[in-house]
Amino acid sequence: MNQAHLATTTTERSWLIFYLASQAYAVPLTQVSEVIRDGEVTPVPGAAADLLGIHHLRGRIVPVLDGRLRLGLSGDVVVDVAGTRIVVLSYRGHLVGLRVDAVGDLLDVGGQTEAPPPGRAVRSDDPVKAVVPWRDGFVALLDVRRMCRLSEELELVA
Repeated sequence: MNQAHLATTTTERSWLIFYLASQAYAVPLTQVSEVIRDGEVTPVPGAAADLLGIHHLRGRIVPVLDGRLRLGLSGDVVVDVAGTRIVVLSYRGHLVGLRVDAVGDLLDVGGQTEAPPPGRAVRSDDPVKAVVPWRDGFVALLDVRRMCRLSEELELVA
C-alpha cells in the first residue's frame, strides 16, 4: 500500500506552528512549556552537532537544540534574527529548548492527517510523524520525544 495515501489520526487538536528554513512545523501545544527570546546559550564541549548548548531557565538547566540542524535543513536561509525564538518543549518532566527561525499561529488539526511524503530519508529518530495541508503547502507535525532525542523508555513511564 502506498504510504502517501495513508491517513492517520491524532488526539491532539491544537498545535504550535514554527518555521525552520521557510518550512512550517508544529508541535502539540500541550507539550510547549513556553516560548522565550533567543538568548545566551553555553556551549557544551563534545556535544552533538545540533546541540547549541545549555540555557539556564529559572533554576533549571535546559539543553537547546538547533532546529535546522536537528532536521537536516540548510543553515543558508536568511532569517530575521529578531524573530528567532527558543520553543521550550516539555515531555514527561523533561525540558528541551528548540531554536526556531520564527513562531507562527496555532493550528487546529481536527484529527485527520496524512503520512509524511514518500522519498524522505528514513531514520529511526525521524521526528516527522505526519503532515497536514495548510495554506498553499503543508505543516509537518513533529513527535516531541523523537525531536528532543529522549529515550523510548520514557514512553513506558506512566
